[in-house]
Amino acid sequence: MTTLPVRSLTAAVLIAFSTLAAAQQGSGTGVSALGRLEPEGGIIRIAAPSTPQSVSGAVIAEMHVSEGDDVSEGDLLAVIDIKPFYEATLARAKTTLELVRRAAEAAESRADEACVLADVAAREAERRASLLERDLSSREETESAQGEATARKASCTAARANARVAESEIDVAQAALAVHEAELQRAYIRAPFDGRVLEVLADKGEFVALEGVIEMGRVSKMYAVAEVYETDIRNVRIGQSATVTSDALPGPVTGKVDYIHHKVAKQDEMGTDPAARKDARIIEVDILLDDPAAVSAFTNLQVEVVIAN
Repeated sequence: MTTLPVRSLTAAVLIAFSTLAAAQQGSGTGVSALGRLEPEGGIIRIAAPSTPQSVSGAVIAEMHVSEGDDVSEGDLLAVIDIKPFYEATLARAKTTLELVRRAAEAAESRADEACVLADVAAREAERRASLLERDLSSREETESAQGEATARKASCTAARANARVAESEIDVAQAALAVHEAELQRAYIRAPFDGRVLEVLADKGEFVALEGVIEMGRVSKMYAVAEVYETDIRNVRIGQSATVTSDALPGPVTGKVDYIHHKVAKQDEMGTDPAARKDARIIEVDILLDDPAAVSAFTNLQVEVVIAN
């Protein structure tokens, strides 16, 4: 049997490894990673309104949606128990405004009356002065009429000023009413955007604190958040195509790399391989999916992602 020299055998092994590495590099298998499905912007937890009366939390008085409901921005989701209090303060503010308006009307009427009497007194003073010039009236009567005219004129001026003050009080009451109307709106929990109710965290009669009331998501856009090993991130670029698979999905879902995060973190998604690293360092990559409807019911589903080279 012919024996190859050691140098020739070593060279043959190196050539074989080089050929295998070149074949793997050119195979275009891409970057594989575990990930999860998320709606655009992630899961948003809708809180109860912050009010002085509910500083430590609130109680749900009405719940108007259920899990899985699609809602539009501004739709009513729930009502907290502070609503009756704000309705009462609003009713009081409306009554106060009505009283102030009536008071302003009365003040205007009194001003009109005072000014009419002032005009009468002024004409009487002129008539007395004319009679005095013809010695048909005494000086005392004339001076008395002039004094009455001066007093009536002052009363007219004061009454007009009071009427203006009363008119200003209407503006103050209207501003207070607007405040109470705004406060009443804080008893209503409304959808901050178009989306889907993913979970109801507190139902009617339950106390709500920091955990919030409802979880929502913008499911019209769905993402696969891939946890790419830090050593593989150099092979990932914006715009690369990707394929997302899971046994829970009817089939593969395609997408494109939309965003690469700028923070290295510890891996969250764990596969079933017991030999896999549990302390791996990863960078999250957001992949915008082409068919959000196919995965909109699977928020937080663990998926396998392959990003093509």
